[in-house]
Amino acid sequence: MELCCSGVVSGGGGVAGAGTPRAQNSRTPPGFLTAPPRTRPSSRAGCRQLAAPPSGERVGRPGDAGNVVHMLRSAAAADPAEALELFRSVARQPRVAHTTESCNYMLELMRAHGRVGDVAQVFDVMQRQIVKANVGTFCTIFGAVGVEGGLRSAPVALPVMKEAGIALNAYTYNGLIYFLVKSGFDREAMEVYKAMAADGVVPTVRTYSVLMLAFGKRRDAETVVGLLGEMEARGVRPNVYSYTICIRVLGQAGRLEEAYRILRKMEEEGCKPDVVTNTVLIQILCDAGRLADAKDVFWKMKASDQKPDRVTYITLLDKCGDNGDSRSVSEIWNALKADGYNDNVVAYTAAVDALCQVGRVDEASDVFDEMKQKGIVPQQYSYNSLISGFLKADRFNRALELLNHMNIHGPTPNGYTHVLFINYYGKSGESLKALKRYELMKSKGIVPDVVAGNAVLYGLAKSGRLGMAKRVFHELKAMGISPDNITYTMMIKCCSKASNADEAMKIFSEMIENRCAPDVLAMNSLIDMLYKAGRGNEAWKIFYELKEMNLEPTDCTYNTLLAGLGREGKVKEVMQLLEGMNSNSFPPNVITYNTVLDCLCKNGEVNYALGMLYSMTMNVCMPDLSSYNTVMYGLVKEDRLDEAFWMFCQMKKVLAPDYATVCTILPSFVRSGLMKEALHIVKEYILQPDSKVDRSSVHSLMEGILKRDGTEKSIEFAENIASSGILLDDLFLCPIIRHLCKHKEALAAHELAKKFENFGVSLKVGSYNALICGLVDEDLIDIAEELFSEMKRLGCDPDEFTYHLILDAMGKSMRIEDMLKVQEEMHNKGYKSTYVTYNTIISGLVKSKMLDEAINLYYQLMSEGFSPTPCTYGPLLDGLLKDGNVEDAEALFDEMVECGCEPNCAIYNILLNGYRLAGDTEKVCELFENMVEQGINPDIKSYTVVIDTLCADGRLNDGLSYFKQLTDMGLEPDLITYNLLIHGLGKSGRLEEALALYDDMEKKGIAPNLYTYNSLILYLGKAGKAAEAGKMYEELLAKGWKPNVFTYNALIRGYSVSGSPENAFAAYGRMIVGGCRPNSSTYMQLPNQMLNLCHTIRSLRGSSLPSSLSVFLLLLT
Repeated sequence: MELCCSGVVSGGGGVAGAGTPRAQNSRTPPGFLTAPPRTRPSSRAGCRQLAAPPSGERVGRPGDAGNVVHMLRSAAAADPAEALELFRSVARQPRVAHTTESCNYMLELMRAHGRVGDVAQVFDVMQRQIVKANVGTFCTIFGAVGVEGGLRSAPVALPVMKEAGIALNAYTYNGLIYFLVKSGFDREAMEVYKAMAADGVVPTVRTYSVLMLAFGKRRDAETVVGLLGEMEARGVRPNVYSYTICIRVLGQAGRLEEAYRILRKMEEEGCKPDVVTNTVLIQILCDAGRLADAKDVFWKMKASDQKPDRVTYITLLDKCGDNGDSRSVSEIWNALKADGYNDNVVAYTAAVDALCQVGRVDEASDVFDEMKQKGIVPQQYSYNSLISGFLKADRFNRALELLNHMNIHGPTPNGYTHVLFINYYGKSGESLKALKRYELMKSKGIVPDVVAGNAVLYGLAKSGRLGMAKRVFHELKAMGISPDNITYTMMIKCCSKASNADEAMKIFSEMIENRCAPDVLAMNSLIDMLYKAGRGNEAWKIFYELKEMNLEPTDCTYNTLLAGLGREGKVKEVMQLLEGMNSNSFPPNVITYNTVLDCLCKNGEVNYALGMLYSMTMNVCMPDLSSYNTVMYGLVKEDRLDEAFWMFCQMKKVLAPDYATVCTILPSFVRSGLMKEALHIVKEYILQPDSKVDRSSVHSLMEGILKRDGTEKSIEFAENIASSGILLDDLFLCPIIRHLCKHKEALAAHELAKKFENFGVSLKVGSYNALICGLVDEDLIDIAEELFSEMKRLGCDPDEFTYHLILDAMGKSMRIEDMLKVQEEMHNKGYKSTYVTYNTIISGLVKSKMLDEAINLYYQLMSEGFSPTPCTYGPLLDGLLKDGNVEDAEALFDEMVECGCEPNCAIYNILLNGYRLAGDTEKVCELFENMVEQGINPDIKSYTVVIDTLCADGRLNDGLSYFKQLTDMGLEPDLITYNLLIHGLGKSGRLEEALALYDDMEKKGIAPNLYTYNSLILYLGKAGKAAEAGKMYEELLAKGWKPNVFTYNALIRGYSVSGSPENAFAAYGRMIVGGCRPNSSTYMQLPNQMLNLCHTIRSLRGSSLPSSLSVFLLLLT
């Protein structure tokens, strides 16, 4: 009860057990200070007047404190004055002393009765008898003189106490300062110290040490050094502890020279530095990057009588590891062992951690094993150090083994263990795995802190998964965890990656409101994102706010602004800002120049860019490859190919062209038909033995040529390479084959391969696989089989992927027997059936309407120990759901989960679609929410199925909510999603919203298809807006779409509803002339008079009419 005083007002006492004798207990109760036992007169129980004790009886033992308080309480019940007299009487006894408990009781009693003068007397007794005061003592006195606010109000209370005659002595001042510091009230403690000095009371070394330690923890070097000076001025000689505190805080402030001056002064004053002082010196030297000096101190300690202790060794080990000093880590560890300090888990863990820091994880693992062999049990932090080392070395499996060992044998992984894996996943670009580990950590009952939250947000920010990041962010706040600077910065970066400027500004505003100061990195990210979002004015506003936030712009800040201005085409402003950088002592670096060069070249100022490139060397900033590549790009863009080639030749004299150089210049030569120059680059920089351009790089290069120059020019380029004989390989042909197959032109790719055979180019397995895959996708199974036979005949052995493609082809064509023969051939060639093989066969069986056989194969495989994957279950679930066997599908899904096969997004999409087909809207929504709760990120297909289901069920507003959610998640709606909502909105008569969505999809570059136009024409017509429907019809024709019967029916209906029979008749005529056959619905849409006309025309068939009219009528009917 040290922090409160006795509660006399309640009558029950403020100390547990007050008034109750402590039988057979001679220990001093905590917080009480008793005088040495002295024999004195005893009292009879219940008497207020003390009488002489029997011979040999002693009063005032620790156990009697409660008796004194009991007597005081009894006296107080009659009259506080009697209690005060009794208190004084006890104080006068030579063999009994008051305790903190009895004094606090009397102080509270006098305070409660407003007897301030008596409070002063009681406190005076306390000080004279050196009774220990506690927090409760001071709070009671402050309250007695009318000062509220508890202990923190000490500076205010002291002068009031002085006026009331309550003065503190050195012992009590020291106690008050100690309690203030212990409670975290350092500033108030300093004010009490100043009052103490003003009263002429000399503080002790302990007082100074307490204050110096407190302000040292705050890294307030000025105050600490000032206290040392005052200490000496008052004649208080500093001890080794005082000097050491000063050295530490000066070192932490980077003031090493002053720290060394204190050290020299310490030695001059005869105060010899001890082990702690030297250890502190080692630490601050290491922190200042002076590892060599720190090691000198260590080896001097080894040679002196102040030998390094365990803390010294561990400190230096840790610092050597942090600085990557591998040799010193070994030396210090060996010295530690030689001195016998390798006898506990802390020392071993320090060694493990240091070895991991310098990348020697195998040795760290050996030290870890040695620790266990010595019977020292590794703790959580021991495992965490080794796991961290393995993860940094990218040896994930070893780290996972350790984690599994902890889960089975202990110690239980803590939050930091999980954070290590979250960090690893995030930095590896596997944000979903990071999130999954985060959720697993929570499921283990570990409450995440801000570090764990920041770790998972890092991965989500890197991948731009804004929806998930927002969920983690809001969850942290809901748990009472305050986001810090890093949290907000990660959220801003995530918004930037997801191109959501509004959300970023909202988070930035919250950051400022919560007084969480952003750093310049966060501001740079915000500026960059705003510029990319086309909000340059806001970006500049943020830039101007940097000064208000006491933040200095960096090179990156200026480069971001330059890039933004460049994207806006503001060349003049770019040049002005570049000049401003020089005047503001921010000399441009090579990145700055490259940014400006990019701006100039993209905005038609290539000549200016050439001048700047040549002037860079004058500004002591040598151009790099990017500089040359940028200007060459500008020249190529303006078709100044001779100059581009000249620059290329000049550049290669000083810099070796890289892959980007080749990608810059080669496609332009191909496009312009400069095949000679193109072949020169191929020979000199791609086909050389020392070239760093590998097969995958060539494929990427060819993809770029295909994209920029088109298929025809790319084929011409590849033909030139083959016909020249410089490369009879499919290196340049394979990407073209892949490109054609990807665009559903597998037959053209097949013909091209045949053509290149005449040049002597033979296909490798990669090209064959691309061709076979494309042919199978287009259901050209026979040609795919021919190619399969051809490659075997020509000695190009099929690989595992080839066989899987052919298995898939057999499955698609429902040739199960042939599929099994291919599997047998695959085995004969030495390829074992893998899960991919079996999944392909199961899928083929389902496609062949042999669902029962597929399920039987699945169970047979399971009985043989097969490990299924989501691709195993996908076809089976799809088959069951499409057959209407929902219960069987649910049972199989439950079995999948029980087997430990975690469902992925594709599995959930199959289930969602199955429930959609079954018309179970509630189940679709429930399953979608469950999917999100499981940490599985829905894709666009997931959202599309849900939106389709809701629209079909008439819940359009709910569908629109999910549409907004998918955009918030950073997903881009596709054509199907837009079509569903446009149809739903049109059907509900919400045409303005439907047209707004139509405009939105066009802005995003999503081209509407015939279904889009048909929906809009239909519902515009139904709403009587035939003119708008007609415009839609004209637009679809302009876009190259061929109207179908539904288009014309919708158009005719619109004109009919709007009372425009002549336009309806014209639409019907266009339909007939266009070769689109009407259906029964067409005639139902026609106006009545037109319907009668059609019947009349039919009746006139065969009669003698003019030939031209006969032809017209024939067209109409």
